[in-house]
Amino acid sequence: MAFATINSSFSAPMPSNPIIDNAFAAEPTLKKRVYDAIRQTPQSAPLFEDIARYTSSLLARTATNARVLPIEADSGDGPAAKKRKILNGNGNHTAGAAQQSPGELKADAPLLFYMQDVSFAVPQRKKLTLEITAGGGFLRARNQATKEVEFGVQLDKIQHVLCLPVPEKNQRQFNFCVIPRYSDGINVPPEGVAAPECIVWTVADAPPKAAFSGAGQQLGTAEGETAEKVVQQFLNENLAQKVIRPDERQFVSAIPEAHRKGEKAFHVKAHRGSKDGYLFLLSTGILFGFKKPLIFFAFENIDSISYTSVLQRTFNLNILARPTASDETQEFEFSMIDQANFSAIDAYIKKHGLQDASLAEARRAKRYNINGTKTVEDAAAGNEGAAEEEETELQKAQREFEDQEEEDEEDYDPGSSSSSDGSGSSSEDEDDDDGQNDDEEEDDIEEDEVDGRDLVAEELGSEAEDLPADDML
Repeated sequence: MAFATINSSFSAPMPSNPIIDNAFAAEPTLKKRVYDAIRQTPQSAPLFEDIARYTSSLLARTATNARVLPIEADSGDGPAAKKRKILNGNGNHTAGAAQQSPGELKADAPLLFYMQDVSFAVPQRKKLTLEITAGGGFLRARNQATKEVEFGVQLDKIQHVLCLPVPEKNQRQFNFCVIPRYSDGINVPPEGVAAPECIVWTVADAPPKAAFSGAGQQLGTAEGETAEKVVQQFLNENLAQKVIRPDERQFVSAIPEAHRKGEKAFHVKAHRGSKDGYLFLLSTGILFGFKKPLIFFAFENIDSISYTSVLQRTFNLNILARPTASDETQEFEFSMIDQANFSAIDAYIKKHGLQDASLAEARRAKRYNINGTKTVEDAAAGNEGAAEEEETELQKAQREFEDQEEEDEEDYDPGSSSSSDGSGSSSEDEDDDDGQNDDEEEDDIEEDEVDGRDLVAEELGSEAEDLPADDML
């Protein structure tokens, strides 16, 4: 009888609670467990309702903070106004600009791939779970403790994906750089269009510790499968744009990777203002990273490239960029580039037909005059032939320096301080003549000293007697 009573109590349907339903709508499995617990211990129902209310408030607060706010006029709110998210980039592309909220990123969408304990660098520096979803197709990062989606981007909004070796690391690592549309630092989004931020994460050149397919199958267990290869495979399968990697046929640095002996380097160290970084010359464009904000110069946005401040050890690279469908240009200067990489960079520029504006009229005043004022002969030589017009600034500076050295050697005359050679006379005759003259001068001096004669009187004769004493002095 007691057994029948227990069975009847468990089979009785549990009335629906709107507070619990609302809080756990996105987690049906968890909602069922809550109802099962209330069914077994009805006295715990008030506790679960309080938990559901608190959960609902947290979800509402997270959605509010992640929502993109439009640009508003300064209303005197003080520091709070600086924390507003921007709707369109206005050329700044600041951190966290226009990131999509967790609701827009479809937190409950089925997964195609996920990898745990991934080190992200941009837009947040922390370890998160990398996910690629089905359905709408999102690439996103989820907090491993709270299970909340931190940030992400829709797959069809991604314009460039790069996989680049991390420079100056003892252990080999790779940075994946995801660059959405209007987030390359060059193109500004149209009015009212959100520009998701770039995403950068790092993986080691080793098998992944926790990478799974959407069906729960662990990946990277086969021999030779690394985290970098696994991630690249899933990105290539789900993106219209394929992952771009450095290529020796495009560019290789003349300076090998110091931290990993014998390994080729594909980067160039450079500075943009006070910020240091690395330039990667790729098959689709040039990237400057890896600190925020990343800048990617696609070939279609490069108006010209030039060299300035060419010195013995370093030079500057200037890239004039033009946004798509715009006539306005912006120049980016990257300084302190090692002179050893000049030849490889120059070959890359010529290979892709990028215009070299080093000798443009507007830039001549900014170039350093290494050899001083040009001579008339140098100016005339500068106008000879179209080949010289195509010289780069470094090559021209080197040629002028060599010409100046040749002119200095021609002007130097080691015999200019001595007397000129007489016609028909030999060096022996000159020696004899000099010897005779020296002997005669010595004889005259000795005679003067022996005789004690008044040389002035002998020289002037009777005229010396007529001169006043003051004139003689």
